[in-house]
Amino acid sequence: MKQILEDIIRTENIRTVFQPIVSLLNGDILGYEALSRGPAGSPLERPDMMFKAAEEHNMIWELEYLCRLKALEKAKNIVPSKMLFINVDPKIINDEKFKSGFTKEFIEKSGINAANIIFEITERTCIEDYKTFKKSIDNYINQGFRIAIDDTGSGYSGLKMLAETHPHYIKLDMDLIRNIDKKALNQALVKALLEFANSSNMKIIAEGIETPDELNTLIRFGIHYGQGYLLQKPSPEFLQISPSVKSMITEKQAQNQNQYVNNMHNIPIGEIARFDSPINPCATGSAVNDIFKANTDIQGLPIVENGVPTGLLMRNDFYSKLGTQYGVAIFMNRPIKLLMNNSPLIVDYNTALAQVSNIAINRREENLYDYIIITKNNKYYGITTVKSLLEHITQLELNTAKQLNPLTGLPGNLLIEQNIKKTLDLDEDKYIIYFDLDNFKAYNDTYGFENGDRIIGLTANIIKECLSSNSCESFIGHIGGDDFVAIVALDDIEKTCSDIMQVFDNRVKNYYTEADKNNGYIMSTNRHGTVEKFPIISLSIAVVDNKKHKFKSPVEVSRQLSILKKKCKIKWESNFFIY
Repeated sequence: MKQILEDIIRTENIRTVFQPIVSLLNGDILGYEALSRGPAGSPLERPDMMFKAAEEHNMIWELEYLCRLKALEKAKNIVPSKMLFINVDPKIINDEKFKSGFTKEFIEKSGINAANIIFEITERTCIEDYKTFKKSIDNYINQGFRIAIDDTGSGYSGLKMLAETHPHYIKLDMDLIRNIDKKALNQALVKALLEFANSSNMKIIAEGIETPDELNTLIRFGIHYGQGYLLQKPSPEFLQISPSVKSMITEKQAQNQNQYVNNMHNIPIGEIARFDSPINPCATGSAVNDIFKANTDIQGLPIVENGVPTGLLMRNDFYSKLGTQYGVAIFMNRPIKLLMNNSPLIVDYNTALAQVSNIAINRREENLYDYIIITKNNKYYGITTVKSLLEHITQLELNTAKQLNPLTGLPGNLLIEQNIKKTLDLDEDKYIIYFDLDNFKAYNDTYGFENGDRIIGLTANIIKECLSSNSCESFIGHIGGDDFVAIVALDDIEKTCSDIMQVFDNRVKNYYTEADKNNGYIMSTNRHGTVEKFPIISLSIAVVDNKKHKFKSPVEVSRQLSILKKKCKIKWESNFFIY
């Protein structure tokens, strides 16, 4: 091995391949990790064997230097804006030869900006002196280099390493990522590391992504970047990811962006499905036993014949049957259809989360936590668990609650903007209505904030009541203060606006003293400090017709509503304008 290694170093017989690191926000490529390979067909072709031999024969510095040199030579062809991740052993980074042979000037001679170089600290060996190591790291950061900690979650790469180095990137070990869609403990660890990263201005890179379910789970959590065979395999060239993979990322992100607009009543169950490989009903108990033993995180097996689900076998049910007298003898070599549940919960992809939840919790107690099988076009599509279903519903409710105005309980600005955008994107034939109270500040100054809040609550209730009485599909939001927005599909917009104004004008008087009500005004100080008369609060209503004008953006809608609102306010009484 020593001779082979010496020949590799002497002849510089190293192959460098590059694997892209991809944004899980939009599918763009952040940069490439340079990976070294030994001569094809040799005992040291695999990098782990090559570096192990280098450690054993005290040639780690020579091998690391050669790998970096080859990576930089090929990286001349990298797109200037892309990062280059170069693996570095922590013991090497303290070496004087490294300090003198890997300076900012050395990098720039290769035509690469130091700011685009990421030292990826690979902990093949433990760090014994963090103080000296941290000093070396700071030296490179001050030169413009950046730092990534590799394989976080395994080996020596622990919390102390993160705390001492404060890296720019945290690379999660592939063992944490493997089957993360099925492993609750791994999910909890990844979420905790993500929260730590976000609070510390670091970015997470998930390594070893190999399945769509792993990718979708990481996107749902908000992981920043990903790397793995599903996205792109290592290659001698600087490859892009395929259009299909990029679409997979952007489509999942679009679903995430709509989580505030969507709720458990309109999100289909298929969006939270994961694909578990099914088995045939003729498979033997022995085969099922092997599957369960090899996959400890799987709690059930969907049973499918010719693409159509016919049953379900849960782990507990299987082993409880085997545990009966003669169970092993009877079932291990017989078809699993003798043990399966012939009537599992099977739902179509487009069934709403709320509906599935209602069905699932009304199952018999012994089946309460059985997998839910999902079909698409009557064919097996995947499964979801009760735990996953409840987690998604809870998260949706939390997301919605965060966006509600605490005074009225109506959706706030983010939801308003997203619903307007949705209306425009879908080219829906709807009216967008802006409600604004006139003379409200004077009322607030005279009667106090508590009474002012009551007027705002009154306005919200009147809008809801009138739109509901007209039996129209509507969204109602509270921008804040005395401003509201509604998006409605109506046959008679003028009658609806008139009804709202009439009800408002009648009820709002009840919030004044008899004297002010009889006068029809209150005396209050204006913004210039002068006392003047202010009429009873009135309601201005500005309406735009998306069917007629086909607006292109929420900004365009807002601009037109503002123009109409100014027209309304010229009159000192409730009125409306429609554009």
